[in-house]
Amino acid sequence: MTKMKLAACVAMLAGAVACNKGDFLDKTATTDLTEQSVFADSARTMEFLTGIYSDVGFSFNPFRFGGAGLEASCDEAEGPGTNSSSQYIQWAVGSINANSVSQDPWNTGYANIRRVNVFFKNLPKTPLTPALKVTSKAEARFLRAWYYFNMVKHYGGVPLIGDTIYSGETPFKVVRNTFDDCIKYIVAECDAATTDLPPTQFAFNYGRITSGASRALKARVLLYAASPLFNGGQVATTEPLRSITGYPSADPQRWRLAADAAKAVMDLNMYKLHDDPTAAPGFGFYKVFTVRKNDEHIFQAMRPKNRELEGMWLPPSRSAGDGANPTKELADAFPMKNGLAITDPASGYDPNNPYANRDPRFNYTIIHNESLVWINSGPKQAAYTYVGVPQDGIYVGTATGFYINKMLQDDIVPNNFGETERCYPLIRYAEILLNYAEATNEIDGPTAEVYTAIESIRKRAGLTPFTLPAGLTKDEMRKAIQQERRIELAFEEHRFWDVRRWKIAEQTDNKAMHGTQITKNGSVYTYETIVVRPHTFRPAMYLWPLGQSELSKSPELLQNPGW
Repeated sequence: MTKMKLAACVAMLAGAVACNKGDFLDKTATTDLTEQSVFADSARTMEFLTGIYSDVGFSFNPFRFGGAGLEASCDEAEGPGTNSSSQYIQWAVGSINANSVSQDPWNTGYANIRRVNVFFKNLPKTPLTPALKVTSKAEARFLRAWYYFNMVKHYGGVPLIGDTIYSGETPFKVVRNTFDDCIKYIVAECDAATTDLPPTQFAFNYGRITSGASRALKARVLLYAASPLFNGGQVATTEPLRSITGYPSADPQRWRLAADAAKAVMDLNMYKLHDDPTAAPGFGFYKVFTVRKNDEHIFQAMRPKNRELEGMWLPPSRSAGDGANPTKELADAFPMKNGLAITDPASGYDPNNPYANRDPRFNYTIIHNESLVWINSGPKQAAYTYVGVPQDGIYVGTATGFYINKMLQDDIVPNNFGETERCYPLIRYAEILLNYAEATNEIDGPTAEVYTAIESIRKRAGLTPFTLPAGLTKDEMRKAIQQERRIELAFEEHRFWDVRRWKIAEQTDNKAMHGTQITKNGSVYTYETIVVRPHTFRPAMYLWPLGQSELSKSPELLQNPGW
């Protein structure tokens, strides 16, 4: 059987997903392959499991929302196009509603949860070895937890369906479980999976779930659960929605659970920041995104060899330019190479030469005027974004004066034949260190361990010095950690969710976003800040609305507050 046929088998067995008695988690569809024939064959059984992996990166996906992704739905970037019906624009300007919101979190989540339940139902009778049955079930258990958490971070509490496989003949009510129910369920699934998963990925199973990935997901889930939006600070003020959208009362000890879970990953001593001390400062930060197998990736969405991000994010002169463009807000968030903010008088920042001597991650994340970028087969040549430049200039190729460089391989361009082995980094060790630092700071203050975790990331980044100022208060360290997350994890599907769980989106996403207009006069550049798009944020937008089409199918399904 070809891979194409097997992939089709996975899709057909998954069925459709909606939310009424007739088609919610619909019955398994068949053609020449039946459910019985698939699970009677070991290869087809494993192909079915592999199919459940196929959507793990759907929310991370930079191609989401027409190439804008979640980054253009917050303060990281401006997306392509100006059509007001674009999903990212609706999130940016606050016009999103229950009729227009994308339902991919709900649909993708429940479609794959159903796949897991079909897998569980049939696993005992498959011809897999007993050992493979154990690890395969643990993989599927993790994947179910992953898809549930993706829905929880979008909506809050969602219906938990256990191992049930609903069919058109199954009468049921769709009721949202409490946030506490969902967190306990996901954590329990992670704990159960951890016991039966292998500790490491080997050559023959690279990209599959490990016990480290299961522990890392638990750490992320508990971090979100401890965060202000869900830890007693949710937007719902009355029951039952208050308990559905978060914990009804705050408990600072939830930070302890998050810190302990992150520390459990660190104590495995299996992961480390990808680095090369012999290379240029910050090179390890660049390289981790172009090397598929490394010690920093904990969970990744595997991709075939490709140049897909280069084809979207590089400038048009490199036969690309259809993706999002970084905002000046993000560009200005990067400090100088000495670690000081550009607003610090001691930093050495020169507004007339704004891209010199910056944090090395700046150039590995953002293409700006005069950045050296490969063109065709090389060598690297400067890309120009000043006013009047054809193809790449501001108002022509970029709305902000910048292009994204994060995760791109510098010797690959879409108008050549090279390809990268990049995969999407869904969880990497740098995030675990940041999670640990944040949770520990919230419960214990800026301990030596908090400093060590943050400074190890700054050291790999190439900052000189990489140390933070001594004697920071808890509030000062919180701001330092939030800033470090913003630049270290840019364009990795964190910023959109971070400003929500911190409950600061009313400040970060409720103002105009800017770009830099550069004018060239002879050999002299002048820099002017321009408004790219005013953003509007309403408190209701801390959570996604459930789609109106789902609500109309099930009166018992409660909508989130403010929608």
